[in-house]
Amino acid sequence: MPGVLALLPSYAGLSDPVLDLRLACLDAVSWLGSDVVVVGDPQGCRVGHSLLSAAGVSRRDFVPPQPPEGGSYLVVGNGSARRSEKAPGHLDERSFAFDDGLRAALASSDAGWSDFALGDDLLASLDGIRELLGLLPAGTPAQVDYDDDPFGVRYWVMRWEWS
Repeated sequence: MPGVLALLPSYAGLSDPVLDLRLACLDAVSWLGSDVVVVGDPQGCRVGHSLLSAAGVSRRDFVPPQPPEGGSYLVVGNGSARRSEKAPGHLDERSFAFDDGLRAALASSDAGWSDFALGDDLLASLDGIRELLGLLPAGTPAQVDYDDDPFGVRYWVMRWEWS
C-alpha cells in the first residue's frame, strides 16, 4: 500500500483524485482484521495509521530489526516516482523496468530482489517493502488489488496470506 498523503483526510478536497486507490486501501486494511503491525517510513506509517483508524482496526508499531510475532502486517511503500514529466522526480526511463521488476518480486515474494540503490535514485519508498521481502515466505503469491501510476508514481495495493 502506498504512503501517499492524498489518502489522509486532512488532504481531502471536494473531489477525490485517488478514489480507486483509497477504496482498494480501505478494503485491504479491513481484510487484515485486528492487531495490525504497520511497517514503513514515517510518512507511510502516518498514512497507514490513518487508514487503520478509519477502518476501526487496532495496530502495533513495528520496530526493526525484529518483527513482532503473529498478527497482520500493513506494509507501506511505493514504486518509482519518476514515471512521467509531471511526476515528483520528473521522467526517468529506468523507472518502468524498475517497477516491473519490483512488482514481480512482490508478486512472487522474491527476497533476493535487491535493486534498492536504483530505487533510491527513482524516489521509490522502499523501507516497508525491504522489511516485507524479509518477512514473506519465498513464493507466497500476492493478490493485486490496485496497480496504477497516478501522478507519475507507481502504487500497488497487494495482499499476502501465509501461516
